[in-house]
Amino acid sequence: MPGTKKTATGVLAGLAGLVGLSAVAGVLVTATVTPAIAVSGAAASSAITMFDNMPSYLEIEDLMLPTEIYATNDDGDDVQLARFYDQNRLPVEYDEIAPIVYDAILSSEDPRYYNHGGVDLIGTTRAAISNVTGSGQTQGGSSISQQYVKNVLVQRCESEAEDDETLRACWEDATTASGMEGIERKLQEVRYAIALEQRYSKNDILLGYLNIANFGGTTYGIEAAARYYFNTSASELNINQSATLAGMVQNPNTYRIDRPDSEVNGEENGYAQTLQRRNYVVERLYDDGKITEEQYNTVLDAPITPDIQPSSQGCVAADGAAFFCDYVRTIIENDEAFGATPEEREAILSRGGLKVYTTLDLDLQAAADEAIAIVPDTHPDLDLGATGVQIEPDTGRVLSMVQNRKYSQDADLTSSDPSYTSINYNTRKVNGGSNGFPVGSTYKLFTLLNWLEHGHSVNEIIDGRQRNFTIQLGCGFGTQRITPGQINNFQGVGGYNGTPMRFTADSLNTGFLAMSEQVSVCDTNKIADRMGVTLANGWSTYESRPDDGYQANVAYDILGSKNIAPIDMAGAYATIANEGVYCEPQAIDRVLGPDGEELPIPESSCDRVLDEAVAATAAYTLEGVLNGGSAVTSRIYDGVPAFGKTGIHEQEQTWMDGSSTEVTTVVWVGNVTGHGRLDYNYANGLSLWQMRHSIWPAMQGAANAKFGGEAFPSPDDTLTRQVYRDLPSVIGQSIEEARSTLTAAGFSVNVGGPVDGTRAEGTIERQDPGAGQVRGAVTVTIYPSNGDGATVPDVVGMSPDAAIGEIRGAGFGDPSVSCEENEDASEDGTVVAMSPSGGTSTNRNESVSITVERTDCS
Repeated sequence: MPGTKKTATGVLAGLAGLVGLSAVAGVLVTATVTPAIAVSGAAASSAITMFDNMPSYLEIEDLMLPTEIYATNDDGDDVQLARFYDQNRLPVEYDEIAPIVYDAILSSEDPRYYNHGGVDLIGTTRAAISNVTGSGQTQGGSSISQQYVKNVLVQRCESEAEDDETLRACWEDATTASGMEGIERKLQEVRYAIALEQRYSKNDILLGYLNIANFGGTTYGIEAAARYYFNTSASELNINQSATLAGMVQNPNTYRIDRPDSEVNGEENGYAQTLQRRNYVVERLYDDGKITEEQYNTVLDAPITPDIQPSSQGCVAADGAAFFCDYVRTIIENDEAFGATPEEREAILSRGGLKVYTTLDLDLQAAADEAIAIVPDTHPDLDLGATGVQIEPDTGRVLSMVQNRKYSQDADLTSSDPSYTSINYNTRKVNGGSNGFPVGSTYKLFTLLNWLEHGHSVNEIIDGRQRNFTIQLGCGFGTQRITPGQINNFQGVGGYNGTPMRFTADSLNTGFLAMSEQVSVCDTNKIADRMGVTLANGWSTYESRPDDGYQANVAYDILGSKNIAPIDMAGAYATIANEGVYCEPQAIDRVLGPDGEELPIPESSCDRVLDEAVAATAAYTLEGVLNGGSAVTSRIYDGVPAFGKTGIHEQEQTWMDGSSTEVTTVVWVGNVTGHGRLDYNYANGLSLWQMRHSIWPAMQGAANAKFGGEAFPSPDDTLTRQVYRDLPSVIGQSIEEARSTLTAAGFSVNVGGPVDGTRAEGTIERQDPGAGQVRGAVTVTIYPSNGDGATVPDVVGMSPDAAIGEIRGAGFGDPSVSCEENEDASEDGTVVAMSPSGGTSTNRNESVSITVERTDCS
């Protein structure tokens, strides 16, 4: 508390000061501003009338306060990530300020503060005489209450002005000190000050003043000033420091001591201007009996020694979590939960005093930051970028967000040093992100889901060989033909007849092209849309924009050609882990206002977008990618069930997406701009295209260690069934007729070489497999007849002579005959065996042999 308490005498004096104030204050203030006018009775009368007609009620609005962004650790402690402010202010209570601060302010600015009713008439008169005659130090004469009023009015200007021009005009209105406008402003200031003291206690006004006052630059309030200039708190300020800060309020930007290189008021001249002002304050303290002679002499001989503690604002202070912080910033600036207009939202961010508690998990963030460090922030041969983002599937809460570049909003720095960027590669453009990156085969998830939603089984065999494909585009776009070699498989694999289960594990491009002959690209893109995926620039996945030259549904979509933000892919894969329920990503858990009241946060929802059976079967299929498929190098081997999917786009972009039941992790490594080959370049001992398989298991492994994970639901029986098809017979058809018949039935056809047959030359003699039920879309090999075949007659049981006649009659030559004795046989003999067997089709020149039994072969 101040050294001089407010006494009963002071109170009475203050009340007495109110008597007749309308008349006296008008004359005195007029004399204070322009004493020459005071001699005129007309001027005095005019001032009194003006004073009486002025408004007396001043609304004390909330202080401009920084918005603070927090993460909460596992112990429940709030860890500040960043602050945003126009005015760096930390309001304190009355007893959180050292008594010497009050003494210094009052002795230098308003020594009779507790003895007047808002206006120090003695001080005002003395200041007027001193200022006009030029004797002594120039004095303002405004009481603390008047100065508080002026600060309130200035802050109102700053909070309400819509542009710099309005702000400048408003500020001038609140601070004009000359001419008739100055007289009117001073009178209004007095009027407000008197009314203010009728509603608030002296201590409240004094505290309000110390919390609102500017101390140079963006430093406002005694606590922020103590921390910034002297690395201490307002409660610990000593005499020297208190006098220095008390001296600043008269002209903050002149007396500030954070510019050591200033020739006028810098370190080399001992902050000469501020030192002179500090000594004035010390003298006033001594004259008022607030300090002893020894303290007085000690402080006068002491230098000003600032300990500047820069108070950086913005997300750069969040260090490793800077890009997550920036994501939160953009949410505040874009979401109407924080204001109806962009201007309102910007104001609440920098002035609203919000405490924003985020979803960030500090443990996962630290692990992710360490994992992403394997990717250098620059590379000599390409514009290398990398990100990692993690989401809680059943809430959408964003748990970590990292990238390989350092964060800065300094345009000069980001343009000159490529290791810095202001762009958040994890997010959509509206959230400070890029235009996104082609997601490669991670997009095959949506074709798989489309396949399942149409009732197909992941164990259905289809033709995934390199061939001509007729892709169903849908949405009125018809079909698109893909010829052999137009789209290849990774590392030149030729393709095969197989199942979507195996296609997914192997990430076989031609397999997914085959699937898209039966389900449309448009339906695939619509599923992505349902799962929260758009292009990073906000465009729809399935709605074309002809005016922009964007056709939404093309064959290349199947393989992940669209530019998408990693956070969208994380939301989609989290949907699979959450049994088909999509939860919109969210970064804010709760928001408190400056008074501690809980405020609305951005709306978010969790909606079912997939049938549970479809989601469970997709998870089952994706587990195969980690368990022996293309993502086996990302397998963690910690016993926690997980699924995943790899993605490569032209060896320029690489992805690894996957999830446990508890946490979803998406990693991207690729070209921010340009088309550098990742597989041709290395860093930290790894080929760039393989780095995702170092980052993803580190991030997902940290999540598994902290949260564990359950087994995914069992796949649907129908969607994993063995699928059989009716294979028609094409025996006797021409080659073209047979090919057409089999193709129409959904089978691939291979034509074998001609075989001996009894059918006309060129007609189908044999097919493999034969007609009937077969598993899936097998390849059928057809064999045309060469016309040289004949059917061997069945002569077993005949007499030798009759058998030879039958064989000759069928077009074959005389058979070879062998004899076996059997006492039970007839004397003429009976054919008991033959080769080839009866009914066999073979070439007419084929030798036929028979075995005859007789009683006597001699």
